[in-house]
Formats: sequence, C-alpha cells, structure tokens
Amino acid sequence: MASSVDKGNSKEIDIIASAKKVWAHKISLLIFLVVFSVLGVIVAVNTPKVYTASVVLAPEAQGTSVSGSLSDMASSFGIDLGNKQTVDAIYPEIYPLVVSSNDFVLGLFDVKVRTKNDPTQKKYIDHLKNDLKTPFWDVWKATIISKFQKKDDDEGGAAGAGGQPDQFELPKPVYEACDGIKNSIVCLVDKKTSIITISVSDQDPLVAAIVTDTIQHRLQDYINNYKTKKSRRDVAYYKKLMDETLVKYQKAQKEYADYADAHQDLSLQEYQSKQEDLENNMQLKYNTYTQMQTQYQAALAKLQQSKPAYTVLQKPTMPYKASSTPRFFICIVYFFIGLVLDSICVLFIYPLFKRKKKTVDGSEETLFESTETTPSASEDIPSTTNDDSSKADNASTTASGDNNTDSAEA
Repeated sequence: MASSVDKGNSKEIDIIASAKKVWAHKISLLIFLVVFSVLGVIVAVNTPKVYTASVVLAPEAQGTSVSGSLSDMASSFGIDLGNKQTVDAIYPEIYPLVVSSNDFVLGLFDVKVRTKNDPTQKKYIDHLKNDLKTPFWDVWKATIISKFQKKDDDEGGAAGAGGQPDQFELPKPVYEACDGIKNSIVCLVDKKTSIITISVSDQDPLVAAIVTDTIQHRLQDYINNYKTKKSRRDVAYYKKLMDETLVKYQKAQKEYADYADAHQDLSLQEYQSKQEDLENNMQLKYNTYTQMQTQYQAALAKLQQSKPAYTVLQKPTMPYKASSTPRFFICIVYFFIGLVLDSICVLFIYPLFKRKKKTVDGSEETLFESTETTPSASEDIPSTTNDDSSKADNASTTASGDNNTDSAEA
C-alpha cells in the first residue's frame, strides 16, 4: 500500500514539476499560444460551412421460405444444401456502389438546382464550378500540382480513331467533378433492417436537399428498371404476338365475310364446305388472339407485381444547422496544439540542446585546467616545506618556554 501511494505521489509530483517547467518559460508559451491561435482563427474563417440533407427509405421486404432460411443458415457454416433460390443481382447491400458509379453520377450534372439566396435555376455542375467557396490552401495546392502536370493531362480526353475521344476515357475535368460529387454523397444500408439512408453535403442547404431528393428518385427508378426488366420484355413480347394474331384474325374474318356474301344463294356442297373451312380458320385465329390477349394481361399483372415498393421514412428537408466542424472548436484545437508543442519543446527539446552545450563547454574548461595545473603544482612544493619548517620552529620555541618556566619554579 505504501509503495503504491508513493508511486502515485511521485507521478503527481512529476506532473506538477512538468507544469512548472512549462510555466517557467512564459515567453515561449506565449509565442506558441499566440501563433497557433492566430492560425486557428485563419483556418476557421477560411473553412466554408457545409450542410447535409438526408432521406431514409425502407424497401419492400422479400419473403423467404423455410427451406431458403435453412439454406442461408447452413451457408453461414460453410454447408451447401443445394436448394438455393435465385436472388436479384442488385440487392440493398450494393446500393452504395450504384450511387457512386460514374454512370449514375454523370446523370446528376444536368439536375436543376437553386440556392437559398438565389431562386434562379441552374445546372448542378454549374453550381459546383461557380458557387462553391474554396479555402486558400486548396487553391495553393491546386496551383502547385498544376505546375508539375503535363499540358496533355490538363487537356484530357485522348483522341481515338478519326480524332474522336475514346469512349472508355472521361475528360479529366469531368472525372474530377465526378470524384467531387462522389465525396459529397453517402449511402448507407443497414444489413439487419435493410433501411437505406442517403445523405448529400453541400455549401448551400437548399441545393443539398434538392440533390438528395433527386438521388432518391433516380435510385428508385434504377432499381425499378432493373427488377422489371424481364417483365417489361415479356409484356412487349406478348403485346407483339397479340397484335399479330389480331391482324390475322381480322384478315380471316374479312375473307369469310366476303365469301359468305358472294355465295349466299348457292346450295352446292362444295361452296358450303369452303365456307365452313373459312369459318373454322376464322374461329382458330380468334382463339389464338384471345389466348395472346390473356397472356398479355398476365404479363401486365406480373409487371405490376415485380415493381418494388419503397416507404419514405424521412423526406429530404433543407437543414439550418451546418454539419461541418464548428469554427470555435477549430480555434480550441489549434490552441491546444500550440500548448502541446510548447510542452514538448520545453520538456524534451530544450534540455537536449542544453546538455549538448554543457558537454562542449565542459570539455573546453577541462582542457584549460589541465594546462594550468602543472606549473602551479611545482610552485606549491617550496611553500609546503616552508610551512613545515615554521611549524617545527614554533614547536621548539614552545618547548624551550616550558623548560624556563620549570627552572624558575625550582
């Protein structure tokens, strides 16, 4: 117990001693705090505010059978039961990849947006180029990077055959704009509940809300087009067959009507059998047409059934509070950075320089002392002998004085 208390006291004393050392160098502490406080104010003032708008979606739950559930449980342990069901290629877990794809982002360039202070509509890409504020350090960084880049890279878009841009290469400005939009979009999917959260950040709150709403509808349309792709093909196929059978039925009906009208008063068996053949052909065409019409209606019902339903749990609204780091917090962080750096300098760096200086000065002083001590030692020898002789004289004088005193008493 006593040892633990002593250890705790020693740590507390070390902290107090360190604080006293830092406080002893008041000028250094003041310089660090003032410099980093000014830097913090500069960074805070030049950092633009960013607003984030979000939307929350709940997709339609897909029903699974008992065998499918058992198969999923077995697959988690590495066992294949062989009764896996066909699943969609695009499921909620890969929605973030869809949103961050270049094809999806390129479709956002022409979205009409308006800012909070300007009701004029403009393209989203024009807003990103003209309305956004850029910190001065980003401007310096871009200037330095541009000086080291080649002229061909700045032009972008390598020409292919016939002088046309290559279809697999995006121009560099377009590619950089896509990266900027991707960094401002966040799509999160909860694996347990499959709830989708889409967030968009922008320096203008109204633009963030408009782009969030647009991404929500574009993503829903993308998923709907994928999941209804086969059903739409089936609808188009049965529609084509239905139209073809209708034309054939109308043609057979017209042939039967024309023949029946032309041979109405004839009673020969040959004409009657011909009329019955035309009537049977017409009836066959009609039955085929009705079957195709039934298939077409079933395909329409399947198309409607395959459309996924989404429930909007939270609509995108214009935020009033910035989501970026508060400026006051930035100033405090820089203030503490200055305090920490000053403490490091006082406790670790300054002592190292002092030790080096002492080591150099001490070696010089030792050298000078060694050169001066040799003659002084030779000079001190006679002084030592003189002292010894004086001590001997004093002792003899004292002895003679004592003898005289004894003789007087006698």
